[in-house]
Amino acid sequence: MKTYRIEPNQDYRDQTLRNDAQLSAEELQEDAVKHYDDCYRDYLTAWCNRDNLALHYGYWDKPEKYQHHQALLNKNQQLYEKAGINSDEHVLDAGCGIGGSSIWMAREHANRVTGITISAKQAEYAYKHAARHGVKDKVKFEVADFCATPFDDNSFDVVWALESSCHALDKSALIKEAYRVLRPGGRLVVCDGFLLQREFNEHQWAAVVACLNGWAVPNLCTREEFTGYLTQAGFNDINVHDITAQTLPSSDYMLQVAKRLYPVQKFSQWLGLRSKAQTANYYVGLYQHQFFAENLAEYCITTAQK
Repeated sequence: MKTYRIEPNQDYRDQTLRNDAQLSAEELQEDAVKHYDDCYRDYLTAWCNRDNLALHYGYWDKPEKYQHHQALLNKNQQLYEKAGINSDEHVLDAGCGIGGSSIWMAREHANRVTGITISAKQAEYAYKHAARHGVKDKVKFEVADFCATPFDDNSFDVVWALESSCHALDKSALIKEAYRVLRPGGRLVVCDGFLLQREFNEHQWAAVVACLNGWAVPNLCTREEFTGYLTQAGFNDINVHDITAQTLPSSDYMLQVAKRLYPVQKFSQWLGLRSKAQTANYYVGLYQHQFFAENLAEYCITTAQK
């Protein structure tokens, strides 16, 4: 049986998305921008709402207590607590999306937050949402690459990366940049999926590629590789919290939503109303469940201090 393997720092998405050629770093960014710009309405309709603005999984420590949208907000609280953030600290939201976590920190904890995204449209949406939530004086959004930011050394107390580190082709580049912009004693908090194996059979590989395609992610690394990058960059007090069990209810929810929307997706696709990015994003809803259920990946919160 044929096997497939993921190595660090390479793009493993399906050929149909990259036209039989490896994308440059700039093209990878353009592809990610198109993904999120195309899928903005899909996320608001099928996943988050105008309160949480969350493009990430939820945290279900008490499944009987939470509704889906509350679990999305609870994920923010978990990262906030794990990183030990105080209300007077300046946070860099590295990969801020449409501003959900930035706005939440400003609204709930009065933090000053700078959010960065590579999508000009996302930054525009984030500013509008911040104004609607009454925190436009606390947050700022900029178009910037989190692996090469325009900020001075020692500028932030906390760097926050919630389901954004996966988009970096080279995860160590994000970590090195986070270390540079953090003040001494500052903390990095990362929440993302990590591979539990590097080799896959054909059945497993179909799920892996569908997830990479659907989220515009070039690759994933293991937690050991990620913590190794943190150590190499100079971080200490590194802690990894496995929250796969508290994430699975969100994975279940996403699967059920995708199944319900299957007729709509197929009909819209047949009419030519769905872009490649939107179609890929739909199918990740089906395959991401296999990703976790078959133990191909785990989901963790990682914290580290400069």
